[in-house]
Amino acid sequence: MQKPDFNIEEVNKIIRGRRSMFVAQFKENDPVDDSIIEEMLENARWAPTHKLTQPWQFIVYTGEGLKTFGKYQAEMYKMRAEKNGTPFLEGTYQKFLDNPQKASHVIAILMKRSEGIPLMEEISATAMAVQNMYLTASAHGLAAYWGTGGPTFWPEAREDFGLEGEDILMGFFYVAKPATENWPEGKRDSLDEKVAWIRE
Repeated sequence: MQKPDFNIEEVNKIIRGRRSMFVAQFKENDPVDDSIIEEMLENARWAPTHKLTQPWQFIVYTGEGLKTFGKYQAEMYKMRAEKNGTPFLEGTYQKFLDNPQKASHVIAILMKRSEGIPLMEEISATAMAVQNMYLTASAHGLAAYWGTGGPTFWPEAREDFGLEGEDILMGFFYVAKPATENWPEGKRDSLDEKVAWIRE
């Protein structure tokens, strides 16, 4: 394979320009074409992966599937409140029910563990796959964010998502067209605060 001719200016631009945009910033009822979602998932497939375990798996909810997911997490929230004796908030229930329908697509992020590989490496590979989706979504000017609410840490959801052993549900990636042309400002600490150089 011939060495690719990368454009470093564009690489820097997309990495430094990537932003999270949340449900309040979504343009509703104007779905993203499935072909763009497929491109995002294809780019996710090319994330680094130790020993090619490729631990990521994705479930894509769209169309009526968004209602299915919303109802699933809302009803599980209600069930957990009853079972655990914790407060049930109608507003939270409604948010779980409605928010997925404000997106164009919601992608469940699964890490399926392979034996013999440190768990951290499998989690990191899956996170890098999500970053590839993030960058692709930003390149298309889409609003997107990676959320870890709802069923992400609910033990009752594990079986529903086919998780076993050290498999992990790592959250949900929401994608939509943005409701505004304004792009969020970014903020990061100085590089000097995060990096130490040792030269001898």
